[in-house]
Amino acid sequence: MISVVIVSKDEVSLDDTVTEVMRQAKGLHDSSEIVVVDASDGRLDHIRRRHQGHIRWMQFEAPRGVRVSIPHQRNVGVNAARGEIIVFTDAGCQPEARWLANLIAPLLQGQDITVGLTLGAPGSTGLYDRSAWRALQSQYVTECSTINFAFRRVVFDAIGGFDEGFAYGSDVDFSWRLTDAGYRIRSVPDAVVRHDWGTWRRQLRRSYVYGKARTRLYRKHRTRLKHVLRDDPMVVVYPAFLLGLPLTLVFPFYPALLLIPAWRNRSGGVIRVLADHLTYGVGVLAELVGLR
Repeated sequence: MISVVIVSKDEVSLDDTVTEVMRQAKGLHDSSEIVVVDASDGRLDHIRRRHQGHIRWMQFEAPRGVRVSIPHQRNVGVNAARGEIIVFTDAGCQPEARWLANLIAPLLQGQDITVGLTLGAPGSTGLYDRSAWRALQSQYVTECSTINFAFRRVVFDAIGGFDEGFAYGSDVDFSWRLTDAGYRIRSVPDAVVRHDWGTWRRQLRRSYVYGKARTRLYRKHRTRLKHVLRDDPMVVVYPAFLLGLPLTLVFPFYPALLLIPAWRNRSGGVIRVLADHLTYGVGVLAELVGLR
């Protein structure tokens, strides 16, 4: 059996996601199920009633003091799922044609883990599209998000599921622990979902919390720090640039250093990319000094 687990909080777009996943799941030769882990406290019950009898709906209540419950919901979803193959996507994602079949095909052929390509909604600026394409150019990847992800249950059990101590970054932690345990994550660029990343302000907020999360990840996975400049230069370069801004008083052309990443990312919209990366750097520094 194949279990598609969809986590949701208050996204009314969950309805469209479930509808498309159901359509694709019906075309599979193997038996399948759809499990929704809903943290809306009943506000999406109209969607539950619409699909009643076709999906399994888990009412989720976040533990006290937990604001972001994504890793908790993923663990609940996997533990409730009946399938030997688990597929993740999120409320609001729009799978393209043959997404599900393409994503699970390598698993049916003996692979353990797959990750698909997540792009912005059609017509959006696609701030993350370029990096998403670039990340999946290799046959196997060393880290990924879990918004478009599939794996055999045995690998989930082998590493103990998602670390619920993370608000953000639990997906990267999960993939790092998988690769540390000797598993390989197969890239499937033709398994495509579209996701609306939201407003410009929301994207900046996301960059900030991702920067904070990245710092926490390296605190947990300290052995990876020795390769951070090679593998993850943004964690060092942009915080260092921000710390060096007082040098502008002595070297007025110091901010011109940003012309280098501006040129390299010119196709993605220079101002948006630089704002995103600098906000990410602020998040790294905020976590280092203990700011919320």
